[in-house]
Amino acid sequence: MKLGLIVGTGDVPRMIAEHRKAASEETFVIAIKGFEDAWISEYDHAVCGIAEIGRLLKLLHGAGCDTVSFIGNVRRPDFSKLKPDLKGISLLPRVLKAARKGDDALLRCLVELFEQEGFAVRGAHELLDTLTRPAEVLGRHIPDQDTIEDLTRAFKIAGEMGNLDIGQGAVVARGLVLAVEAQEGTDEMLKRVARLPDNLRGTEDERVGVLVKRAKPIQEKRVDLPTIGESTIRYAAEAGLSAVAGVENATLWINQQEVIRLADALCISLISLKSDGSLP
Repeated sequence: MKLGLIVGTGDVPRMIAEHRKAASEETFVIAIKGFEDAWISEYDHAVCGIAEIGRLLKLLHGAGCDTVSFIGNVRRPDFSKLKPDLKGISLLPRVLKAARKGDDALLRCLVELFEQEGFAVRGAHELLDTLTRPAEVLGRHIPDQDTIEDLTRAFKIAGEMGNLDIGQGAVVARGLVLAVEAQEGTDEMLKRVARLPDNLRGTEDERVGVLVKRAKPIQEKRVDLPTIGESTIRYAAEAGLSAVAGVENATLWINQQEVIRLADALCISLISLKSDGSLP
C-alpha cells in the first residue's frame, strides 16, 4: 500500500506520517494550500488548492498511491471564492449540493469521489490504532454521580445534534445544556461557555459540568472523527467543567499522556465512554 496523505493542520497528520516513516512505509503528503505545516518538508510532498481536484488526482496517481486518507484541520471554504480546475468545475455542483446538507454530507461526498477514482480510503484510527481508546476512565479523577448524569445527558444531546449533521460536542452542567458545537468548533464553543455567568457553569474552585464529544450517528467514520487534545482540556478548565469525555474506539486522543497529565493537574475527569454512552 502506498498512502496519499491529504492533510490540513494539527498534530495527527504529522503523527501518522512519522509512524509510517518509522515503519518504512511509503507516504506521499499533499497539503491543502493555506493549511501547510512545516513538517511536510521532511516528506515527499506537494501543495494543492482545495478545489484543484484534477491536479490532486494527477499527483496521487503520479506518485503511485492506491490509498488515501484525509486528516487534519481545514476550515470550510467560501465556495464563491474557490478557483477549481476543470475536474473541480465538473464536480462542483455535486459538492455544493452535499455541502448544503452539512459537513458530514460534504466529507462523505469527497470519500465517494475518491473511491470512484479507484482509491481505498482509510481513517486516521486505522492508520494509527493508538489514537483511540477503549472504554475506560483515564487519569485519577473519578466522576461523581452528578457528573455521570451530566455525561449521560450530554451524550444524548450530542447524538441528536449529530443526527442533524450539526456538530459533535455538547456541554451540560447540572442537567442544563450550556452549549452545542456548530461551525465554530470545540475550542470556540468552550470559550462561549467560559463567558457564561458563574451561576450557570462551574469555576476553578467548584468544577461543574461536562463536555462530551462523539461521532455523529450518521457519520462517515473514515474522516473527521472527534478529537480531544491539550487545548480541549485547557479550555474545558477555563469553562469550569469537571469532566471531558469521548467514546470508545471513535475518538482521537491527541498526545494522550500529556492530555491525561493535564487533566489530572486541573482536577478534570477524563473518560472514554462505552458506545451506548454509559461509563465503563
